[in-house]
Amino acid sequence: MAVSPPICDFGWKAPDFTLPGTDGRDWSLAQVAGPKGTLVMFICNHCPYVRSVLDRILRDARDLQGLGIGVVAICANDAATYPDDSFDNMRALAQAEGFTFPYLHDESQEVARAYDAACTPDFFGFNTAGELQYRGRLDASGRKAAAPDVPRELFEAMKLVAETGKGPEDQVPSMGCSIKWRA
Repeated sequence: MAVSPPICDFGWKAPDFTLPGTDGRDWSLAQVAGPKGTLVMFICNHCPYVRSVLDRILRDARDLQGLGIGVVAICANDAATYPDDSFDNMRALAQAEGFTFPYLHDESQEVARAYDAACTPDFFGFNTAGELQYRGRLDASGRKAAAPDVPRELFEAMKLVAETGKGPEDQVPSMGCSIKWRA
């Protein structure tokens, strides 16, 4: 069943974190923050919504990094119930796909709860002051990728944040699989 997060709470402050990355080091929010803003993505390995657009997520992350946006992905799913989302499998995916950003493991699920993450993918775009400016979708894709020429909503929103510090007023929520919470 598809889940959508709430709409953007403009100005909400990014909760700090320090989590282990698939690259063997720990990463904090300050370490991943970019000079023009920060994109925090909650994704996972197994979700069909993420898998259908992973190439677009990687493309947009690269392009946003080029604009000075720091990018990080976090997997908070319960790996005991969803073994595809284990830390070892996260590491394998990040290497195989050439992630240009840290992919972090939120085993305790405390970070996902602090962010009130609802689904995978769930995108949180912050300005340089750490204030939420975007909580929308990547693009019009759902369980299957949309046409290749659909507007790049996440990219355009974060480009605006990089340029002005403010996100677009109109945002369409992301949609995906629910975060797999531990019992």
